[in-house]
Amino acid sequence: MNLKCTNLSLIILITFVALTGCEKAERMMMDGTSPADTPASEMEAIPMKLVWFINFPEGGKAAYDDWVASNAETFQAEELVRSRIYDNLDPEKRPHRYVELEFESFLDAATYMNRPEIAALLQDATNHVSDQTLHTFIRRSDYSKDAEGDWKIKHVDLINYPLGGKQTYLDWVASVSPALIEPPQVKAIETYDNYYGESPHRLVTKEFESVAASDAYLSLDVRKAFDAEIGKHVHSRVMYRFALISDSR
Repeated sequence: MNLKCTNLSLIILITFVALTGCEKAERMMMDGTSPADTPASEMEAIPMKLVWFINFPEGGKAAYDDWVASNAETFQAEELVRSRIYDNLDPEKRPHRYVELEFESFLDAATYMNRPEIAALLQDATNHVSDQTLHTFIRRSDYSKDAEGDWKIKHVDLINYPLGGKQTYLDWVASVSPALIEPPQVKAIETYDNYYGESPHRLVTKEFESVAASDAYLSLDVRKAFDAEIGKHVHSRVMYRFALISDSR
C-alpha cells in the first residue's frame, strides 16, 4: 500500500482499534461471522467500508494525533484497500472527525480486525478519544458518477428509513438521482447500506474539489428541491461536511 501523509493516515487505523470494544466490532472479530441473511458471495465479493465519527476530549486532538504517530508502523496491513481521514469543516461542531477504512470484502475487514498486533492496542486506544461511533457498510450502486481523485471535501448523509419504507425511498431516489449527479461540482458519489440493518440504514457520500464547489452545489435549485422533498421519504436524515486531511491507498 502506497501511503501518503503516513502518520496522519494511520490515525484512521488507531481509531479503528479504539472502536473495537463496541458491539458491532466484536461481532466482526468472531470468526468473520456475517448476518444470517447475507449470502456468502456478498461476503467475498462486495466492497465494505468501516466508518466512524470521533470526538476528542477538550484540548486533546494534538495529543491523540501524537499518540497515533508513535504507533504508526504497527498498523499497516495488506487487507486494507484505502484509508481516508477527514476533519469537520467547522472545528466547533461535532463530530470532530470522520474516518473510513475500505476493504474488498467483509472477510478482509474481519481478518484485519483479528490481527494480534491490532488487538494489542485495544485497551490503550480508548483512552485517547472522548466518544465515537462505528458503522459497517456494504457498497450499493444507486448512483453512477465515480470520478477518480483525491477530492478535498466530502458530504456525508446518514439516512434512516421509516418502518417498511426502504423500497419506497429507493424508488424515489432513483427518480431524482440523475439530476443530483449531473452538476459538475459533484466529482464522486457512493451509496452504502448498513451491513447489520441498524441505524443509520444508509450512507451516501458526495465529493467535491473545494469548499467553494460544495457551497455552490448546496445553493443549486435541484439540491434545494431534494432537501425539501426527502423528509417525505425517510424517517431521519443528517448531513455533515468534512475536509480531507489524509488519503492512502
